[in-house]
Amino acid sequence: MDNKKNILLLEDDTILAQTMVSLLEQENYNVTLVEDGEEVLTKTYENKYDLYLFDINVPLLNGTNTLKLLREAQDTTPTFFITALRDTASILNGFDCGCDDYIKKPFDSDELLARIKAVMKRNNPVIKYKNITFDLLDNRIFLDEEEISLGSVEKDVFSLLIKNIGKTIDKSIFFDYMNKPSDAALRVLISKLKRVLNVDISNTKGVGYKLEKI
Repeated sequence: MDNKKNILLLEDDTILAQTMVSLLEQENYNVTLVEDGEEVLTKTYENKYDLYLFDINVPLLNGTNTLKLLREAQDTTPTFFITALRDTASILNGFDCGCDDYIKKPFDSDELLARIKAVMKRNNPVIKYKNITFDLLDNRIFLDEEEISLGSVEKDVFSLLIKNIGKTIDKSIFFDYMNKPSDAALRVLISKLKRVLNVDISNTKGVGYKLEKI
């Protein structure tokens, strides 16, 4: 299961764009790079992103007009303008178009990453169940505020369960996340989750498993 966040970057300066892509990919983000606003509209029609990073002065359709069209289409994806336009009018116009943050070039890389993480966390709340907290952004599980160490497959399986409390999930869906799927391996995995997290996971024989409602 790929828990990486997806970022759409609109930047027509080739050198800066590649620098930003490298920076973001080092932080474990999936980055799609486009060079003009019309390409943004195509990509957002085809895919879902967690964050938009838009330059303003780009070909065909500039960043502000691109964001206006997205907001008119009820696209609420968090959006940062990263631009050389530093005057007050441009900044105000950026926020009027619906941006969440306005970053002036040249920017500090650490500051940019901190702002990105903050908005990702804000838009990716935790799930709470009994005394368990599941941080969806960082894919971390806490029991009574103490982090529990689980493997990536175990976390993926529990993620499916906690996102669908009270619903039976077909075992074939769990199999998609397992390296060597089998009924026996899934039973062992579920048993470990029940033991480690002290949760009630029930089995519908031959069908699948569900995390019981509190």
